[in-house]
Amino acid sequence: MSRKYFGTDGVRGTVGAPPMTVDFALRLASAAARVLAPEGGTVLIGKDTRLSGYMFEAALEAGFTAAGVNVLLAGPLPTPGVAYLCRELGAEFGLVISASHNLYDDNGIKIFAAGGEKLTDEQERAIEALLDEPPLTRESAALGRARRVDQARVDYQEFCKTMLPAGADLAGIKLVVDCAHGAAYKVAPRVLAELGAEIIPIGCSPNGRNINQGCGSTQPELLATTVKGVGARLGIALDGDGDRCVLVDERGELVDGDQLLYLLARDAGARGELRGPVVGTVMSNLGLEQSLGRLGIPFRRAAVGDRYVMALLKEEGGQLGGETSGHIINLARTSTGDGLATALQVLEVMRHTGSPLSELVAGMPRLPQVMINVRVSRRIDPRAASGVPEALAAAESELGTDGRIVLRASGTEPVIRVMIEAVDAMQARGLAERLAEVVRIAAEH
Repeated sequence: MSRKYFGTDGVRGTVGAPPMTVDFALRLASAAARVLAPEGGTVLIGKDTRLSGYMFEAALEAGFTAAGVNVLLAGPLPTPGVAYLCRELGAEFGLVISASHNLYDDNGIKIFAAGGEKLTDEQERAIEALLDEPPLTRESAALGRARRVDQARVDYQEFCKTMLPAGADLAGIKLVVDCAHGAAYKVAPRVLAELGAEIIPIGCSPNGRNINQGCGSTQPELLATTVKGVGARLGIALDGDGDRCVLVDERGELVDGDQLLYLLARDAGARGELRGPVVGTVMSNLGLEQSLGRLGIPFRRAAVGDRYVMALLKEEGGQLGGETSGHIINLARTSTGDGLATALQVLEVMRHTGSPLSELVAGMPRLPQVMINVRVSRRIDPRAASGVPEALAAAESELGTDGRIVLRASGTEPVIRVMIEAVDAMQARGLAERLAEVVRIAAEH
C-alpha cells in the first residue's frame, strides 16, 4: 500500500484544506497512539510559530489523551530539539507541528519514533491504515494527562553547546543569525550569545504570520546584506523549524548545504574521524562529488529527503550526509538534521583552523545549477507525462557527459522540480527553461 498522506517529511498542506484540518489531526493522533504506543506511554509535542499551531496542538493533545497517551507540550521548539528530547525524556514518540520552510498558511505534522528517529515507511503505512476509523476514547481511568515542559528548551540549548569542545567559546566573533521568525527564535540567539559571540539577530520576531517571509534559509538575501553591512564573521540562516542551515561568509557570499558537507567531511577526514561514505542526494552538486573524490572520500547519492539520506547512511555505515538545502546529518553528533548544531560545528572548524569560511569552502568549485519549480494543480509522474520523455531525451543528448538532469515531483509542495547542471551556465538555463515549459504544458492537460 502506498502512502496517501505522508510525504518525504510527514504530512503537510494548506491549513483548512485536507489533510490539514482539526478533524484530521485528531484522527492522526488517535491512529499514531494505537501504532506507536498501544499500551500507553508518552508523546512530546513541539511546534513552530505559525498561528495555526495552537489549533493543531489542541487537537493532537485531545486525540492522544483520549487514547490513553500522556502528552508533554514543549511549545515553540526546533524540530531537532524535539528529536533530541524524545531520547532524553524517554518518550515513546514525538511530534512537530510545522511546515518547515513553507509560508504560514501551510502547516504540517512530523512524527519521530522512540530515540528521535524518523518513522519507517511501515510505521507510516500502519498509521494511515487507521485514519478512517473514529478517534479512540478510553474510559476515564485510562485517559492520558497533559503538561507543559518549558524547561525542555533549556536542556536542548545545553546540548547544542556541546558541539564545541569543553571550555571552548565564540568570544570575539560577530555573528548575524536569521531564525526565519520560526521555531529557533529563542534557542539560537541564546546559545550563540551564551557561548560568547556578539549577536545581531534578524528574523527573530514571530507574529504567527511572518514565518519564512523574506528571510531564513530559503531567502538569505537580507542576511547577506546584513553580514556585509555590520562586518560580521559569519551569517547563519535557519528555516522555520530549525532543521536546515545555510551560511553566509564574511564577504556576503552564500554557502549552501553541499559546501557545508564538503567542509565538515574534509575536516573530519583530516582528523581521522570520518566513518564511511558521505551521502548526498540526486540534487547534490556534481562539484561536491568531484571535490570529495580528490580527497579520497567516497560519495553516495540518495533520493531527495533527509529520511532517505539517513537510510543510506545507516546502510553504508556512514555518519555524514545531507542536502543542498541545508539539511545536514552528522550521526557522530546528532540523530537528525539540526541547523543550529550544524552552524556550531562549522564555527568550531573555523575556530580550531583559524580560517574564514570563504577559505574553508574554496576547495569545492560548484558547477552551474539551475532549478525551476513548475507549480501543478494535480499529481503527475513528470517522466511519463505527454511530451516530457522526448524533451528529456533531447536535453540529455545535448548535455552528454558534461552535466546532469533531475526531474522529480516535490514531496512537500505541489511542484515539479526541473534541475539542470552543466559546465556552461547559459546552457543549463536554456535547457531548464525549455524542459520546464514542456512539463508545464503536460501538467495542464
